[in-house]
Amino acid sequence: MAAAVGGAGNGAGEEAGGAEFYLRYYVGHKGKFGHEFLEFEFRPDGKLRYANNSNYKNDTMIRKEVFVSPSVLREARRIIQDSEIMREDDNNWPEPDRVGRQELEIVMGNEHISFTTSKIGSLVDVQTSKDPEGLRIFYYLVQDLKCFVFSLINLHFKIKPIQS
Repeated sequence: MAAAVGGAGNGAGEEAGGAEFYLRYYVGHKGKFGHEFLEFEFRPDGKLRYANNSNYKNDTMIRKEVFVSPSVLREARRIIQDSEIMREDDNNWPEPDRVGRQELEIVMGNEHISFTTSKIGSLVDVQTSKDPEGLRIFYYLVQDLKCFVFSLINLHFKIKPIQS
């Protein structure tokens, strides 16, 4: 459920010239391979946490943590602000089901919003929903955030750089 919660922050975790920022995204399901999920989180202190659990063929969980610069946090904030997701409401979005669930929680300054919906297989799922415009904003924001996080993780944890 979407919930906008007001209230001033205590100043902890605030970057120079910016307000408190927190982001968490989760997508997952429980199936024949157990609990499979992808989750990432930007914390106010600059820590980026990433976890990917796929038990397919006895794969192991991948967990990565890295501290990112204030400019990376500003870029994450910009992506969210440009999407205008903070204006949306998930009341008419599909409820989580056996296929899976997605969760997105964002704190920006004194705004706090939390969304929960089912996994989205394709844009057809978005277009046939009761709130196609709001769900489209969510869908594309999640795509942008995943791309951003995957890039950061891959850049930071590259073991053998490709040499020309």
